[in-house]
Amino acid sequence: VGNYKRTVKRIDDGHRLCNDLMNCIHERARIEKVYAQQLTEWAKRWKQLVEKGPQYGTVERAWCAFMSEAEKVSELHLEVKGSLMNEDFEKIKNWQKEAFHKQMMGGFKETKEAEDGFRKAQKPWAKKLKEVEAAKKAYHAACKEEKLAISRETNSKADPALNPEQLKKLQDKVERSKQDVLKTKEKYEKSLKELDNATPQYMENMEQVFEQCQQFEEKRLRFFREVLLEVQKHLDLSNVASYKNIYRELEQNIKTADAVEDLRWFRANQGPGMSMNWPQFEEWSADLNRTLSRREKKKASDGVTLTGINQTGDQVSQPNKHSSSLSVQSNTVQSVQSSYNPFEDEEDTGSTVSEKEDNKIKNVSSYEKNQSYPTDWSDDESNNPFSSTDANGDTNPFDEDTPPAMEVRVRALYDYEGQEQDELSFKAGDELTKIENEDEQGWCKGRLDNGQVGLYPANYVEPIQ
Repeated sequence: VGNYKRTVKRIDDGHRLCNDLMNCIHERARIEKVYAQQLTEWAKRWKQLVEKGPQYGTVERAWCAFMSEAEKVSELHLEVKGSLMNEDFEKIKNWQKEAFHKQMMGGFKETKEAEDGFRKAQKPWAKKLKEVEAAKKAYHAACKEEKLAISRETNSKADPALNPEQLKKLQDKVERSKQDVLKTKEKYEKSLKELDNATPQYMENMEQVFEQCQQFEEKRLRFFREVLLEVQKHLDLSNVASYKNIYRELEQNIKTADAVEDLRWFRANQGPGMSMNWPQFEEWSADLNRTLSRREKKKASDGVTLTGINQTGDQVSQPNKHSSSLSVQSNTVQSVQSSYNPFEDEEDTGSTVSEKEDNKIKNVSSYEKNQSYPTDWSDDESNNPFSSTDANGDTNPFDEDTPPAMEVRVRALYDYEGQEQDELSFKAGDELTKIENEDEQGWCKGRLDNGQVGLYPANYVEPIQ
């Protein structure tokens, strides 16, 4: 009696399981969305880096094919997210709403109907069971009383002080006890027989209500199986034709990379095969031939720090100046757009490691393919790039009318690789001589021990005590 409550509770569990399945699908859809967004951001960032970087020709197109793959896969995962939320999630939500009906007083209509059905089917049998329990209790009490009366009679016979009248009462008590035992036993057996006769009908009624609950649960189980199969289809991209085509196209793009073709293109456009601009006689002009010094250019830029000024319009290769290595030192400033300050600690900036890693990745390309290179040349044995005149005939940009400052020995705190011809390159710990104080843009003029003179960031060094 009362064990049907486990079956009734299963109805409430079914409603809760619908919520659990919806939450499960919702979380997966959120993961698909985030993954798609991250793929798109990755593809956009690296597509710009590759396009602006030094890679060229068919290998560049093969490399960019990975970004195209990411964008297409991102679209597919957004479609997966849409299918999970718009189809599967909504389907469960609607089915739950149709299958479970809430009552004004709380609970579900289906739960109350099952509870009432089981209670109604069990009530007659439970009443007879209660009668059987009462008859059993009366019979066992009569048996106990009979045994006690017989024990008293037996003890009184052995007592010579007991008069015959008292002995007679004890014997009568034993007789009445035996009669009570017979009556209660008969009643107990009768009620038990009635219970046995009512049991088949009771079982039939209970099974009828139970089958109704089973049918309700079967609908839920079959529905869950159907939904899970649909979810599997939405998640399985291996059977999506467009998904296979993405990687078939990616493979074709990579295989089309041709080293011979790229070298031929580079020779025709950047090498001996390119159209030459041989020097010709030019009349002197004060306005046309004037080259702004570095500091004048910076003052004209409204406070923007320039790290890639082109001195001429000619584009010639300079393989020894920069590299396209992807392993960038965290303390090397290589792009104006970088928001990562190498002089600020993590505690000061409050930025996370991942943010700094992202900023370093953004600056991974050491130079852009459309970067112009100076045409300075010199037959002098000295390696000082500032000893020769500019291609346009101007003098050294450091020859300005600023008074020299007192020379101070300084030590480099960080590695720095010069981004322009007039900048110094040094490693952390190297010593050099500061020959001009910091200007408005934060640059100092210094001289390395090998005699090379150039600019460097003022906050990259510290005075030697």
